Amino acid sequence: MSVVSPSNAAAQPSIPSGPGASSAGTSPMVEAHPSANNEEPDWFVVYNPDVEKVLDVKLDHTLKHESIVCCVRFSADGKLLATGCNHTAQIYDVETGRKVCVLVHESMGKHEDLYIRSVCFRPDGKYLATGAEDNQIRIWDIQRKKIRNIFDGYQQEIYSLDFSADGRLLVCGSGDKTARIWDMMVGTSKVLTINDAGVTSVAISPNVAAGSLDAVVRMWEVATGMLVERPRGHGDSVYSVAFTPDGKGLVGASLDKILNYWDVEALMTGGSGSVTQRQKEGASDGAAAGPNEPGESVVEGALGEEVQQSSRWKMDFVGHKAYAILSVALSHDGRWVASGSKDRTIHFWDSKTAVVQAMLHAHKNTVISVDLSPTTSMLATGSGDCQARIWSYN
Repeated sequence: MSVVSPSNAAAQPSIPSGPGASSAGTSPMVEAHPSANNEEPDWFVVYNPDVEKVLDVKLDHTLKHESIVCCVRFSADGKLLATGCNHTAQIYDVETGRKVCVLVHESMGKHEDLYIRSVCFRPDGKYLATGAEDNQIRIWDIQRKKIRNIFDGYQQEIYSLDFSADGRLLVCGSGDKTARIWDMMVGTSKVLTINDAGVTSVAISPNVAAGSLDAVVRMWEVATGMLVERPRGHGDSVYSVAFTPDGKGLVGASLDKILNYWDVEALMTGGSGSVTQRQKEGASDGAAAGPNEPGESVVEGALGEEVQQSSRWKMDFVGHKAYAILSVALSHDGRWVASGSKDRTIHFWDSKTAVVQAMLHAHKNTVISVDLSPTTSMLATGSGDCQARIWSYN
């Protein structure tokens, strides 16, 4: 049952109106949805009163877990959802909410925690990659519920994973200050070293982007491992990066409570239509090979600190007023940006205007992870309240 109660808006957190919105002071509309005991709303949506309401959000499934849900990820066809929590990755049928698979990760000590920080389906849906606190990546055969490969050699835990569109490459980010590109066919990797800070998030489409604890986003060319861009704009650690579906845009989410959007094509061409490669003085080719384990190549970044980007290449989404943004995702049609925050909310942003359409109060604890389906209008959220949820929006 849905209760529409504009009169309760004053008691709710205010919603940002964004650039170009009116300042008439109209109260936001709140749609509250009672919990089972009707004592307090289980979830509610606050709509921006300064823009036309064009979005409705509905809760489809609540997926209870025995621990904090660290990550959520849809399969490429949108039919399955994977979650990561303590010792297990779990796979659910999106339509029914039914749990269809549990992949148990064994830890060294019987009673030790082992949180799964990242999950990612290979595009064909046959395999799931998981990254964990034990510094390993496991590639699971979903049908057999068995580990096919283990990729190791990391010094700290794995925070982020992403497959290339053809499933050939797996890019990962680790707290050990590296991003790696694994070739799934031969099992070798290219190591992209970041000297300054741990890597919190990675994405590939077709370049590799990484967010890190030093507030910098970096972009590499996949074939060469060349560091080609360092788009700036954040003032604190970058916890999430995501490409637009067409690969032409990149969004970064940060502890500075801001989302940044960069035009990738403009960044790569410098506005001239040709690809640019910026190097430190004295660097001959922008890449330096170094010693590493057999089967691996190392590429160290060679991009000068002085690189500055034109404001015409960047757009800011400002609205998370009090708490850090931990996760960001883009809709399959590129229209919406969803961001999850420590304030327990998900913001839906219009990707063209950077104006927030709605603020979804979805959980009783921090929203750690969000994902938008690559095929349908579905949202998944994972939280510190030991729940994952599947939502539909239209």
